[in-house]
Amino acid sequence: MSASRKTTLPAGEAIPVLGQGTAGIGEHSGSSRDEIAALKTGIDLGMTLIDTAESYADGGAEQVVAEAIDGQREKVFIVSKVHPHHASRLGVVTSCERSLRRLRTDRIDLFLLHWRGNVPLAETLDGFEALRSAGKIRYWGVGNFLIRDLKDLAAIPVGKLVQVNQIAYNLCRRDIECDLLPWCRERGVPIMAHSPICGGHLARDGRLARAAERYGCSRAQLALAWVLRQDGIVAIPKAGNVRHVRENRDALDLRLAPADLVELDRIFAMPRSTT
Repeated sequence: MSASRKTTLPAGEAIPVLGQGTAGIGEHSGSSRDEIAALKTGIDLGMTLIDTAESYADGGAEQVVAEAIDGQREKVFIVSKVHPHHASRLGVVTSCERSLRRLRTDRIDLFLLHWRGNVPLAETLDGFEALRSAGKIRYWGVGNFLIRDLKDLAAIPVGKLVQVNQIAYNLCRRDIECDLLPWCRERGVPIMAHSPICGGHLARDGRLARAAERYGCSRAQLALAWVLRQDGIVAIPKAGNVRHVRENRDALDLRLAPADLVELDRIFAMPRSTT
């Protein structure tokens, strides 16, 4: 069964709510065969959004993605990211061109500022817009922006063209629910949740054991299903092998009962504020 649930970017394009992350991929040549097979399996299962970055394995992750999408580029929505140290107007363009070469493609679908650094946002956005005008990227967004950063972004005339904010979101890290998530929802900007299983910690969290047993799933699947239950959220878990990819895909079909959501709210309480 393919992943059919989607959410819509502000630009109007629908993207899968369950994608594939690549942080940690491409670091060891001996693992590349399994990593490529995992990404290809995910594409076959409808997880056609693949998230990567120039900083992952110093470009190695992008090279693995290139192998996985060879011959099926049109099926895939590629997300990559520029490091803040490269986020000047010229640096953004140069970094994107390097990523394009590693990915062996002529365009990146969604290009993100990985996190906010010292370069003025307006300068970074000038670079993004130059890339968009040249057809080297289709859309741009941001990563790890807090509410104050998003407000600074909104104050820039082209800031309204932001398509996503990619940020950590999982049962252990719910602080964005206080202000950032509502702010983005009001403006129709999806959240792309990285680390939806908290770097694997939730896969071993005993507090999820009873609920996972009731659903006949793993703790990791339960944690991923909790993130995926919400509208306007895209999750990008990383999987290094085919079995793990299939487990992630199966989490998309889990529907958590209201009573279980209440119990998870009690166990993994949301902070009262972000301050």
